[in-house]
Amino acid sequence: MTERIFLAGATGVIGSRVVPLLVSAGHSVGAMTRSMDKADWLSSLGAEPIICDVFDRVGLADAVKGFSPDVVLHELTDLPDAFEDIPKSQALNARIRVEGTRNLIDAMNSLSQARIVAQSIAWTTDPGPGADAVSFLEEAVLAAKGVVLRYGAFYGPGTYYEGELPSAPRVQIDTAAARTVEALHAPSGIVTVVD
Repeated sequence: MTERIFLAGATGVIGSRVVPLLVSAGHSVGAMTRSMDKADWLSSLGAEPIICDVFDRVGLADAVKGFSPDVVLHELTDLPDAFEDIPKSQALNARIRVEGTRNLIDAMNSLSQARIVAQSIAWTTDPGPGADAVSFLEEAVLAAKGVVLRYGAFYGPGTYYEGELPSAPRVQIDTAAARTVEALHAPSGIVTVVD
């Protein structure tokens, strides 16, 4: 069954692998990015680029409504290029998990057929804003009858762990992308995506 998939985070480490898989499966993909510079690349993959910022509530609602998706796939994070910079960017990533998730769910309000599938993590983090944001995301997605994808730490090309294995739970990035596509039709609940 082919569907319309609105992918928020289409140019990230997981999103950029999911887009071609969705297109090759025959889905129509609305690939959201903040960057005009990435629009041509997304088009070359067969997706429809949607230039939008998740923090622009009105613009996001218009974009989601205009695309009229069957699934909103939330793969947004705000992580630095270097692993050692993660502690400094924790507040940014927490904001995208809370405010970004809320805005995506709110943008779906007028679309009775749409369901949300959202990225989370398979490990426990230290108490604080990061852990609170993960809890908020998961509770909001489950309250919207969506699917939470609890990914292990990504490893493989383009990840923080290109040449080594992170500690468990972990998942190879291409395996994670393939399992993401499979999870689009999972019943509401939590799906753990690990090796």
